[in-house]
Amino acid sequence: MDTNRRRFLLLAASAFAPAMPVRAGVNHLPLSTAFKNVERYHRIMTKARTAGWAQRPIGPRMALLGRECLGVPYQGYTLEIDDKIECPSANFDGLDCWTFFEITLGMARLLERPRYVYPPEELLKEIQWTRYRAGLCSGNYLERIHYLNEWFIDNEARGNVKDITRELGGAILLKGRQSREMTVLWKGYRYLRNNPQLRPQMARIEAKVNTLPVWYIPKADVAKIEHKLQDGDIAGIVTKDQGGVCSHVGLITREKGQACLMHASKNYRRVVIDQTISKYLNSFRSHAGLIIARPNATGKEVTSRRTYESNLRALGA
Repeated sequence: MDTNRRRFLLLAASAFAPAMPVRAGVNHLPLSTAFKNVERYHRIMTKARTAGWAQRPIGPRMALLGRECLGVPYQGYTLEIDDKIECPSANFDGLDCWTFFEITLGMARLLERPRYVYPPEELLKEIQWTRYRAGLCSGNYLERIHYLNEWFIDNEARGNVKDITRELGGAILLKGRQSREMTVLWKGYRYLRNNPQLRPQMARIEAKVNTLPVWYIPKADVAKIEHKLQDGDIAGIVTKDQGGVCSHVGLITREKGQACLMHASKNYRRVVIDQTISKYLNSFRSHAGLIIARPNATGKEVTSRRTYESNLRALGA
């Protein structure tokens, strides 16, 4: 590992307390700003609790929770909630592809902690744990993970998911990809638009993201491995275009024995269950292939900074 990359990883973990997990400090902004449609959230969690979904493995639990979001309108940029202060947030009025899988994962993880009522602040703590580099958010926009391939690596290093792409078979190494959407399209992001000093720092983060290894299954080979996919698998859609590694993300859900994509769709303008994942990939010329991360049950989180950093190195970060 070169010196600059090592410095980047140590900087990312520099705010770490010696022990993990850390889920405190999510109240950087008022709850009314950070959480939209608390009523829908409570309805979903009440149904999940009374139906005993906590007894199911985390993947099938995610699929059930995702189905409760079917029909929720597609809405982009819901994470851009302030001009300066970054804060874990959830919006049940509208979801994009990232917030759909992320909120579903957060609810699924939360159900493993028995409660009669799950306050919205508890979901925000789970979202903080997966959304931010090393699981920490102090109010700095640059702490948020903005590229899915980095999210997979960081969350695998902390034990939240496992990237099973290479285990499925047929994976190849992605080469020549440059992640630069955040700095090129900065006008579309409220924090970058209002804080010009963040843009050079974001460019440095992108440069480091570009060094991360990416294994993916070409879309022509995905049909061969569909039978291995499970409910709740997180499906990152690798794009052929420059700007980022993944252009879309969703969850796998089994429909009549087939592995279908459940996602917040810009085309359908809502959360839907779509075609099988292989058919979906082949429906778009810009799609290159697939990355799959499988969620882990809570309790498998890495609990030391040293182990976290060691895991990052082992993952090639």
